[in-house]
Amino acid sequence: MLRPEGPGDEAVIGAVTAAAFEGHPHSDGSEPQIVARLRAAGVLTLSLVAEEKGEVVGHVAFSPVTFSGGEQGWFGLGPISVRPDVQGQGIGSRLVREGLRRLREDGAMGCVLVGEPAYYQRFGFSTEHDLSTPGVPREYLLALPLNGPVPSGIVAFHPGFFGDAA
Repeated sequence: MLRPEGPGDEAVIGAVTAAAFEGHPHSDGSEPQIVARLRAAGVLTLSLVAEEKGEVVGHVAFSPVTFSGGEQGWFGLGPISVRPDVQGQGIGSRLVREGLRRLREDGAMGCVLVGEPAYYQRFGFSTEHDLSTPGVPREYLLALPLNGPVPSGIVAFHPGFFGDAA
């Protein structure tokens, strides 16, 4: 079952996120704090959890991004996490698809993320764009238009991704 994050889910989302990223080669362990900072800043636009047998086993976050050209209505996907004991069962894919469906229905222009192209291309994300973000190799910055074209320019994720929720 997929549902929006509710009151009282914060701790279990943090625990699932920490477990999902523990020992991951591209993680610095900050992912639970990123979600908490986005929430505290009031920019956790869409926060979905996956439940199995009444337990939260996965989570995905979407928050606004900005573009150097001023384009609005775009969101960043991430972090996304699935508890290690249930990974590989399609939970993460369902979370991503449902989140993108909700964003599209709400009129979002599109979604960007930093991640593994081989995984996210299955959802329609692509590196075929003229976007950049500081410190990220172009091949790991992916975009998916939902209701319009992909703009060009520099993408900025919320400061909560970098340790500042202001």
